[in-house]
Amino acid sequence: MKRNLIFASAILFAAAAIAYVFYSYYGEAAKGRTIIMAFGDSLTYGQGDRKEQGYVGKLQKELNNRFPGKNFLIENYGVKKRESGDVIMELGKPGTAASLKNADCFILFIGTNDLINSNGGNLKNIHPNKIAEAKENYLRNLGIILNTFKAANEDAPILVLGLYNPYPEGGQRFEPLFDEWNDSTIGLVKKDRGLTYVPTNDLFKGKDKQKYFSDSLHLNKNGYRLLEKRILEKYPQPGNK
Repeated sequence: MKRNLIFASAILFAAAAIAYVFYSYYGEAAKGRTIIMAFGDSLTYGQGDRKEQGYVGKLQKELNNRFPGKNFLIENYGVKKRESGDVIMELGKPGTAASLKNADCFILFIGTNDLINSNGGNLKNIHPNKIAEAKENYLRNLGIILNTFKAANEDAPILVLGLYNPYPEGGQRFEPLFDEWNDSTIGLVKKDRGLTYVPTNDLFKGKDKQKYFSDSLHLNKNGYRLLEKRILEKYPQPGNK
Protein backbone atom coordinates (compact mmCIF):
# COMPACT_ATOMS: atom_id res chain seq x y z
CA MET A 1 0.00 0.00 0.00
CA LYS A 2 2.78 2.44 0.96
CA ARG A 3 4.65 1.72 -2.29
CA ASN A 4 1.48 2.39 -4.30
CA LEU A 5 0.96 5.69 -2.49
CA ILE A 6 4.54 6.81 -3.18
CA PHE A 7 4.26 5.72 -6.81
CA ALA A 8 0.99 7.61 -7.30
CA SER A 9 2.43 10.76 -5.70
CA ALA A 10 5.50 10.57 -7.95
CA ILE A 11 3.31 10.31 -11.04
CA LEU A 12 1.28 13.34 -10.01
CA PHE A 13 4.43 15.35 -9.26
CA ALA A 14 5.88 14.59 -12.68
CA ALA A 15 2.57 15.36 -14.36
CA ALA A 16 2.41 18.74 -12.64
CA ALA A 17 5.68 19.78 -14.25
CA ILE A 18 4.58 18.65 -17.69
CA ALA A 19 1.17 20.26 -17.17
CA TYR A 20 2.81 23.66 -16.77
CA VAL A 21 4.03 23.42 -20.35
CA PHE A 22 0.60 22.36 -21.59
CA TYR A 23 -1.10 25.15 -19.69
CA SER A 24 1.21 27.73 -21.25
CA TYR A 25 -0.35 26.84 -24.59
CA TYR A 26 -3.91 25.87 -23.69
CA GLY A 27 -4.67 27.79 -20.52
CA GLU A 28 -6.41 30.57 -22.37
CA ALA A 29 -8.87 28.19 -24.04
CA ALA A 30 -11.32 28.22 -21.14
CA LYS A 31 -11.90 31.99 -21.14
CA GLY A 32 -15.56 32.86 -21.48
CA ARG A 33 -16.71 29.44 -20.31
CA THR A 34 -17.58 27.93 -16.94
CA ILE A 35 -15.74 24.63 -16.81
CA ILE A 36 -16.78 21.71 -14.60
CA MET A 37 -14.62 18.59 -14.57
CA ALA A 38 -16.48 15.42 -13.59
CA PHE A 39 -14.46 12.35 -12.59
CA GLY A 40 -15.82 8.90 -11.87
CA ASP A 41 -16.79 5.50 -13.17
CA SER A 42 -19.69 4.27 -15.32
CA LEU A 43 -22.15 6.34 -13.30
CA THR A 44 -20.40 9.52 -14.40
CA TYR A 45 -19.91 8.09 -17.89
CA GLY A 46 -23.70 7.76 -18.01
CA GLN A 47 -24.14 4.04 -18.59
CA GLY A 48 -27.82 3.29 -18.94
CA ASP A 49 -28.60 6.74 -20.36
CA ARG A 50 -26.02 7.39 -23.07
CA LYS A 51 -28.46 9.35 -25.23
CA GLU A 52 -28.65 12.12 -22.64
CA GLN A 53 -25.23 11.28 -21.12
CA GLY A 54 -26.52 10.60 -17.64
CA TYR A 55 -26.31 13.22 -14.89
CA VAL A 56 -23.47 15.04 -16.68
CA GLY A 57 -25.49 15.86 -19.78
CA LYS A 58 -28.58 16.76 -17.76
CA LEU A 59 -26.61 18.96 -15.37
CA GLN A 60 -24.88 20.87 -18.15
CA LYS A 61 -28.20 21.54 -19.88
CA GLU A 62 -29.93 22.67 -16.69
CA LEU A 63 -27.09 24.95 -15.58
CA ASN A 64 -27.09 26.67 -18.95
CA ASN A 65 -30.87 27.10 -18.69
CA ARG A 66 -30.66 28.57 -15.20
CA PHE A 67 -27.66 30.79 -15.74
CA PRO A 68 -27.67 32.03 -19.34
CA GLY A 69 -24.46 33.68 -20.35
CA LYS A 70 -22.28 31.53 -18.12
CA ASN A 71 -21.69 29.03 -20.95
CA PHE A 72 -21.29 25.90 -18.82
CA LEU A 73 -19.24 23.03 -20.16
CA ILE A 74 -18.87 19.78 -18.20
CA GLU A 75 -15.86 17.73 -19.21
CA ASN A 76 -16.71 14.09 -18.58
CA TYR A 77 -13.86 11.95 -17.26
CA GLY A 78 -16.12 9.07 -16.30
CA VAL A 79 -14.87 5.67 -17.49
CA LYS A 80 -16.59 2.34 -17.01
CA LYS A 81 -15.13 0.01 -14.35
CA ARG A 82 -12.90 2.68 -12.85
CA GLU A 83 -11.84 2.61 -9.22
CA SER A 84 -10.36 5.45 -7.18
CA GLY A 85 -6.81 4.43 -8.12
CA ASP A 86 -7.70 4.80 -11.79
CA VAL A 87 -8.77 8.39 -11.19
CA ILE A 88 -5.31 9.07 -9.76
CA MET A 89 -3.79 7.67 -12.94
CA GLU A 90 -6.09 9.91 -15.00
CA LEU A 91 -4.93 12.96 -13.06
CA GLY A 92 -1.35 11.96 -13.88
CA LYS A 93 -1.92 12.35 -17.61
CA PRO A 94 -0.35 15.63 -18.82
CA GLY A 95 -3.42 16.79 -20.73
CA THR A 96 -5.76 16.15 -17.80
CA ALA A 97 -3.35 17.70 -15.30
CA ALA A 98 -3.09 20.84 -17.42
CA SER A 99 -6.87 21.15 -17.67
CA LEU A 100 -7.31 21.17 -13.89
CA LYS A 101 -6.20 24.80 -13.75
CA ASN A 102 -9.09 25.79 -16.00
CA ALA A 103 -11.80 24.21 -13.85
CA ASP A 104 -14.38 26.34 -12.07
CA CYS A 105 -15.68 23.30 -10.19
CA PHE A 106 -14.85 19.62 -9.72
CA ILE A 107 -17.27 16.72 -9.31
CA LEU A 108 -16.04 13.37 -7.98
CA PHE A 109 -18.27 10.28 -7.95
CA ILE A 110 -16.16 7.20 -7.27
CA GLY A 111 -15.99 4.23 -4.91
CA THR A 112 -18.73 1.80 -5.94
CA ASN A 113 -16.28 -0.41 -7.85
CA ASP A 114 -13.72 -0.17 -5.04
CA LEU A 115 -16.27 -1.59 -2.63
CA ILE A 116 -17.82 -4.28 -4.84
CA ASN A 117 -14.59 -5.45 -6.48
CA SER A 118 -12.87 -5.83 -3.12
CA ASN A 119 -15.53 -8.39 -2.25
CA GLY A 120 -14.92 -10.43 -5.39
CA GLY A 121 -17.04 -8.47 -7.84
CA ASN A 122 -20.37 -9.03 -6.11
CA LEU A 123 -21.96 -8.91 -2.68
CA LYS A 124 -23.32 -12.44 -2.52
CA ASN A 125 -21.00 -13.43 0.33
CA ILE A 126 -19.70 -10.57 2.44
CA HIS A 127 -15.99 -10.53 3.32
CA PRO A 128 -15.69 -7.81 5.99
CA ASN A 129 -11.89 -7.84 6.23
CA LYS A 130 -11.39 -7.39 2.50
CA ILE A 131 -13.97 -4.61 2.34
CA ALA A 132 -12.43 -2.85 5.35
CA GLU A 133 -8.97 -2.96 3.76
CA ALA A 134 -10.38 -1.63 0.49
CA LYS A 135 -12.07 1.23 2.33
CA GLU A 136 -8.78 2.37 3.86
CA ASN A 137 -7.14 2.26 0.45
CA TYR A 138 -10.08 4.15 -1.03
CA LEU A 139 -9.82 6.90 1.59
CA ARG A 140 -6.11 7.30 0.90
CA ASN A 141 -6.81 7.57 -2.81
CA LEU A 142 -9.63 10.00 -2.15
CA GLY A 143 -7.26 12.20 -0.19
CA ILE A 144 -4.74 12.20 -3.05
CA ILE A 145 -7.43 13.08 -5.59
CA LEU A 146 -8.86 15.93 -3.54
CA ASN A 147 -5.43 17.34 -2.72
CA THR A 148 -4.57 17.24 -6.42
CA PHE A 149 -7.69 19.24 -7.26
CA LYS A 150 -6.89 21.82 -4.58
CA ALA A 151 -3.23 22.11 -5.54
CA ALA A 152 -4.12 22.73 -9.17
CA ASN A 153 -6.93 25.20 -8.47
CA GLU A 154 -7.53 26.19 -4.87
CA ASP A 155 -10.48 28.44 -5.73
CA ALA A 156 -12.58 25.78 -7.45
CA PRO A 157 -15.23 24.16 -5.22
CA ILE A 158 -15.31 20.38 -5.11
CA LEU A 159 -18.47 18.26 -4.93
CA VAL A 160 -17.94 14.73 -3.61
CA LEU A 161 -20.88 12.41 -4.27
CA GLY A 162 -21.66 9.68 -1.79
CA LEU A 163 -22.45 6.11 -2.82
CA TYR A 164 -25.93 4.67 -3.18
CA ASN A 165 -26.91 1.09 -2.40
CA PRO A 166 -28.08 -0.45 -5.71
CA TYR A 167 -29.20 -3.62 -3.95
CA PRO A 168 -32.01 -2.64 -1.57
CA GLU A 169 -33.27 -6.21 -1.74
CA GLY A 170 -30.21 -7.11 0.33
CA GLY A 171 -31.74 -5.38 3.31
CA GLN A 172 -29.51 -5.06 6.36
CA ARG A 173 -26.77 -7.14 4.75
CA PHE A 174 -25.74 -4.44 2.28
CA GLU A 175 -26.99 -1.13 3.64
CA PRO A 176 -24.45 -0.90 6.51
CA LEU A 177 -21.59 -1.31 4.03
CA PHE A 178 -22.60 1.73 2.01
CA ASP A 179 -23.42 3.71 5.15
CA GLU A 180 -19.96 2.98 6.57
CA TRP A 181 -18.15 4.04 3.40
CA ASN A 182 -20.28 7.18 3.14
CA ASP A 183 -19.69 8.09 6.79
CA SER A 184 -15.94 7.78 6.27
CA THR A 185 -16.14 9.98 3.17
CA ILE A 186 -18.15 12.59 5.08
CA GLY A 187 -15.50 12.61 7.78
CA LEU A 188 -12.83 13.35 5.19
CA VAL A 189 -14.86 16.01 3.40
CA LYS A 190 -15.70 17.88 6.61
CA LYS A 191 -12.03 18.61 7.19
CA ASP A 192 -11.95 21.15 4.35
CA ARG A 193 -14.27 24.11 3.78
CA GLY A 194 -13.77 23.89 0.03
CA LEU A 195 -15.39 20.46 -0.15
CA THR A 196 -19.09 19.66 -0.30
CA TYR A 197 -20.56 16.22 0.29
CA VAL A 198 -23.55 15.30 -1.87
CA PRO A 199 -25.62 12.38 -0.45
CA THR A 200 -27.21 10.02 -2.96
CA ASN A 201 -28.25 6.91 -1.04
CA ASP A 202 -31.56 8.36 0.12
CA LEU A 203 -32.61 9.15 -3.46
CA PHE A 204 -33.58 5.57 -4.29
CA LYS A 205 -34.74 4.14 -0.99
CA GLY A 206 -38.31 2.90 -1.11
CA LYS A 207 -38.61 3.57 -4.84
CA ASP A 208 -39.55 1.18 -7.63
CA LYS A 209 -36.17 0.01 -8.92
CA GLN A 210 -37.50 -0.70 -12.41
CA LYS A 211 -38.47 2.95 -12.75
CA TYR A 212 -35.03 4.36 -11.92
CA PHE A 213 -32.49 1.67 -12.89
CA SER A 214 -31.40 0.39 -16.30
CA ASP A 215 -29.90 -2.79 -14.79
CA SER A 216 -28.93 -4.10 -11.36
CA LEU A 217 -26.42 -1.30 -10.76
CA HIS A 218 -26.77 1.56 -13.24
CA LEU A 219 -29.42 4.23 -13.42
CA ASN A 220 -31.71 5.07 -16.31
CA LYS A 221 -32.74 8.57 -17.40
CA ASN A 222 -35.15 8.87 -14.46
CA GLY A 223 -32.49 7.87 -11.96
CA TYR A 224 -29.89 10.20 -13.42
CA ARG A 225 -32.43 13.02 -13.33
CA LEU A 226 -32.82 12.53 -9.58
CA LEU A 227 -29.05 12.57 -9.26
CA GLU A 228 -28.75 15.74 -11.35
CA LYS A 229 -31.34 17.54 -9.23
CA ARG A 230 -29.51 16.57 -6.04
CA ILE A 231 -26.23 17.93 -7.42
CA LEU A 232 -27.98 21.18 -8.34
CA GLU A 233 -29.09 21.56 -4.72
CA LYS A 234 -25.44 21.56 -3.65
CA TYR A 235 -23.88 23.34 -6.61
CA PRO A 236 -22.38 26.72 -5.60
CA GLN A 237 -24.17 29.69 -7.11
CA PRO A 238 -22.11 31.29 -9.89
CA GLY A 239 -20.15 34.22 -8.54
CA ASN A 240 -20.22 32.85 -4.96
CA LYS A 241 -17.40 30.33 -5.05
